[in-house]
Amino acid sequence: MHDELLTIGRFARLCRLSVKQLRHYDETGLLAPVHVDPGSGYRYYAPEQARDALSIALLREMDLPLAVIAEALAAEPEHRARVLRAERDRLAERISRDRARLAMLERLADGGLPGYEVTMGREPERRLAVVRAVCSPAEIGQRFGECVGRLLPALGEARIAWRPPLWALYPLDLEERMEIAVGAETPHGGAAIGLKSEVLPGGPVAETVHVGPYAQLPLAYNALFAAIHERGLRPLAPAREACLVGPAEAPREELMTRLVIPVKERGA
Repeated sequence: MHDELLTIGRFARLCRLSVKQLRHYDETGLLAPVHVDPGSGYRYYAPEQARDALSIALLREMDLPLAVIAEALAAEPEHRARVLRAERDRLAERISRDRARLAMLERLADGGLPGYEVTMGREPERRLAVVRAVCSPAEIGQRFGECVGRLLPALGEARIAWRPPLWALYPLDLEERMEIAVGAETPHGGAAIGLKSEVLPGGPVAETVHVGPYAQLPLAYNALFAAIHERGLRPLAPAREACLVGPAEAPREELMTRLVIPVKERGA
């Protein structure tokens, strides 16, 4: 039988993998040898295992997790395609986040921390009709769009006038799973039209305006929180964003967003 099989060294060279990798894939159940000599412990592989081994090498080169590779190899073609498309979508999302980070780094490298004028003021009480969603920080943009797509048709169907701008509400700490809301100011909140109602209390706030892509909003939040702490104040949730100039009205570089964070004296 050994004449028909390949030693682990020969198989590794054939499949462009290292012996160490093959041993690891065996230990994790990803690619087991067809025979292990009970006396010596030597591993032997069949030539037809080369296709799976080469696929593993290719997918690992793309940084796919071993668990995902195992699922893809064991799946029927239709399910395998779904698994790989899901990984493609995750990779595309990561690339998008990396591009946003790259743009912020370039902006910081060219001009240092951008200057934001942070002002203190008072906000009136606002009654909003809102829709909510749960998401991760990376999903905020997508979920925001989905919320707008639910909110505006509901307002239109109910023929309820609302006062621009649209408001987005976020927790102060961006956790892995968090609730966000998108709302419009209406005379009676959302109860009368079948939407959720949110009352934003009036009071002192710190605010600034960000001009540019939404992906660079962290720069504005950095300036806003720094100013709040320097004044000895405590920020209160939720952080509020008012869309003054949206994507339908201007290119990315000219988007305008008002950031508002309620504050109170420390210890109050």
